[in-house]
Amino acid sequence: MDSIKIWSILAVILTGSICEAYRILVIAPIPSGSHAILGDACVTTLLGAGHEVVYVTAMPKRLKPHPKLVEVDVSVNAKYFPTNVINLTNFLENKTDPPGAVYFLDQATVYCIETINHTAVQKVLNDGKKFDLVIAEWMFSEIYAGLPALLDCPLIWFSSMEPHGMILSLVDETPNLAYNADFGVNFVVPFTFWERAQQLGMSLFVNLYREYYVYFKETEIFNNLYEPMMKKVGRTLPPYAELRYNASLVLSNSHVSLGQATRLPQNFVSIGGYHIDPEIKALPEDVKKIMDNAKQGVIYFSMGSILKSKDFPQKLKMELLSMLGGLKQTVLWKFEEDFADLPNNVHVLKWASQQSILAHPNCILFITHGGLLSLTESIHYAVPVIGIPAFADQFVNVLRSEKKGFAKKVNLSNDMAKDLKAAIEVILGNPMYKEKVKELSYVYHHRPIHPRKELLHWVEHVVETQGAPSLRSPALQVRFYEKYYLDLALLIVILLYVLRRSCKWVKSKYLSSSNKGVTKNLSDKKNK
Repeated sequence: MDSIKIWSILAVILTGSICEAYRILVIAPIPSGSHAILGDACVTTLLGAGHEVVYVTAMPKRLKPHPKLVEVDVSVNAKYFPTNVINLTNFLENKTDPPGAVYFLDQATVYCIETINHTAVQKVLNDGKKFDLVIAEWMFSEIYAGLPALLDCPLIWFSSMEPHGMILSLVDETPNLAYNADFGVNFVVPFTFWERAQQLGMSLFVNLYREYYVYFKETEIFNNLYEPMMKKVGRTLPPYAELRYNASLVLSNSHVSLGQATRLPQNFVSIGGYHIDPEIKALPEDVKKIMDNAKQGVIYFSMGSILKSKDFPQKLKMELLSMLGGLKQTVLWKFEEDFADLPNNVHVLKWASQQSILAHPNCILFITHGGLLSLTESIHYAVPVIGIPAFADQFVNVLRSEKKGFAKKVNLSNDMAKDLKAAIEVILGNPMYKEKVKELSYVYHHRPIHPRKELLHWVEHVVETQGAPSLRSPALQVRFYEKYYLDLALLIVILLYVLRRSCKWVKSKYLSSSNKGVTKNLSDKKNK
């Protein structure tokens, strides 16, 4: 028996020695709470598996100190965040339209330049230490694609959104727009004729802008950023046009329970929900007491980390407060400043442990801006939703959720209090919404492997296979005109044209010959 124990312990030691620890560079430089949550969860997962992580983040010191973690602080990026554009006051007063893809394409370049040029990042890139992998958040730019060329290691893109044309085109091809909603649209399948036309037109415009303006601008920036560093290590920088499509894998913050069953390449892996902590954190005692004593249930109201409820106009704030105060349910409202004279059933939280609130059995409704993390958490904990989308992918996220049957959409407007009340009454008065979210929660949880384990599996697979070449789609090796058989179509057109001309020529020769014969016969008869 002792020998069996000895061999068992030896087997564990040997197995552990096979799982090599890697040094990984994680780039998540967007100064936003939701993006930081995703970056933090990725880093936590890697550290838990024993890997060493250098974490470039705009929101540092959120993770516990770890002997294998080095945080590179690029919080200076916050000064480039467009708070003057992305806020509720602007949207409600129509001072600015919600930013679209073109705006984000331009904004993304700024973050990339500032991040790569940051003194602390430059120190990491030039210290000569080996990296086994780069995981970079894709956010409307591929400039980080120069890092794996510099560091001589594979690249994994991380996408914070559901699959869409721009990210899929980097590893395969743009999905069919007739049945795939692209980023930023305000409609979902099945599309009407005009919705298809609108989506096609918008996609063509954005892609032309991306390829014939942003790409040329970024090429110069890319060369200026990386060529000096590549010269230091004695290597030549490959073209930006080549490195843009050199990623081994895309890790996507998505799942079919929230999105749709889209055709995806082998190296596009959906790991939506990996950011959710497996262990539910304890609520603060005061919040726990409120929720435990909520006999009619709790409604949780939050506009996320970027949008602030305090930016609602004063009149709308008071209307919302009056409406919420008239409900029989307890309301927890994430609000960033103090509120005087609150109704007895309304409680304001400047900071909220959102996952812990949604996990509480008394939480019966979630009023949200429609960010993908919030909707993922609502599915995870089976809580119906009212969505108030404001910008970016929030519109399509909420519309998809509404179509799936666990949400209601309320338009962001100065008089939305009455619409919000009507939506609350519909959802809480119809058990269908709760039943539907339970069904989707089952689909979400019914996976062969936990999303954190899947993330870890594919990260290690990419390193161990030196870039996972077997997973790469052949679509990237096929030219545009070959993919759609345009060369064959042109050949057929040319052949048909040649055939037509040949037939005309033969016909004209035949008619000419026939006419000559007829003329000769007539002439012969006349001579006789």
